[in-house]
Amino acid sequence: MEDVVLTIDDSSNSVQEGQAPRYAKIQESLRDAILSQRLPPSLVLLEGPLARMYGTSRGPVRKALELLHQEGLISRFEGRGFLATPEPETVTPERQTLMPEMLGLAADYKSQLDARPISDRIYAEVEEAVATCLAFGHFRIVETTLSEYYGVSRTVARQVLGRLRNQRLVEKDNYSHWLAGPLTAQAVAEDFEIRALLEPAALRASGPLLDKAELEAMKANTQRLIDHPELQSAESITLLEQDLHQRCLRHYRNRKACEMIAQSQLPVIVNRMFFQTVGVPPNEPLLREHQLVLDHLLFGAFDAAASSLQAHLQAAAERTRRRLKVLSVFPEPGLPPYLLKIS
Repeated sequence: MEDVVLTIDDSSNSVQEGQAPRYAKIQESLRDAILSQRLPPSLVLLEGPLARMYGTSRGPVRKALELLHQEGLISRFEGRGFLATPEPETVTPERQTLMPEMLGLAADYKSQLDARPISDRIYAEVEEAVATCLAFGHFRIVETTLSEYYGVSRTVARQVLGRLRNQRLVEKDNYSHWLAGPLTAQAVAEDFEIRALLEPAALRASGPLLDKAELEAMKANTQRLIDHPELQSAESITLLEQDLHQRCLRHYRNRKACEMIAQSQLPVIVNRMFFQTVGVPPNEPLLREHQLVLDHLLFGAFDAAASSLQAHLQAAAERTRRRLKVLSVFPEPGLPPYLLKIS
């Protein structure tokens, strides 16, 4: 395999013309490293070290690992991360330092991997940390500590925080302090109300423009998780949510409505944290609800698809309210030092 050079956009689905998505490049690189036995079977694969090695955020790495798990090349075990083997019972997990040659990367890979602005490279990790803190109180984000933590300028730190403010994850007070949280049931309910009003209309308009093969692939992914509960995880559910609530709505032409939907994602954060903390509940209703919407889309019943999506969002609102209560009793997780708890 040739040395891997990843120079495309960092989002999971955005690619430059003629290039594969970043997660697919990472998946290919890891697959080759596993099959060629450059990665020992006992090696624990973690998102953070892999993201740093590939010069990317954690999102594409998370998706690549999930797809490799679905392929049966890597496996889960009692600890955090994956093992580089489909037979976890045959090895003793080892946490080793990853080296470029283990992944087939060029000696000068750090200069080749990522030509994106520094703010783009650290954004996803900061977003994840901020999203995690929301359910555990009111936090101040110390701009100087953030810049020192990542070794970037204050200007870069402000760019990242500005993007988070556009997503309504942080705000500035009268003293120009960056604040995050607390995540309240009312705020989550308001986001669900906005989505229940706008997403069905967006799906009704976007549905006729969706590719049937793409919809069939989405349905197959949903069915795979229903048939194989062991594959259900926060990561795999997140990918399904992106399919229905982003990819299926992307042809909607109302730019302001799309911005409002994109800024109403607190429910996604709550459910992702719940799945990461507690695990995916048996017979998670979301899967069947998604399947019904996709069935309607495949049959060209776009009004029925919109109605099913609205029903799904209404049911999800009640589930998410209960899950937020569950999360409130868990201890605060370890957070980076730039997040200072106020209350």
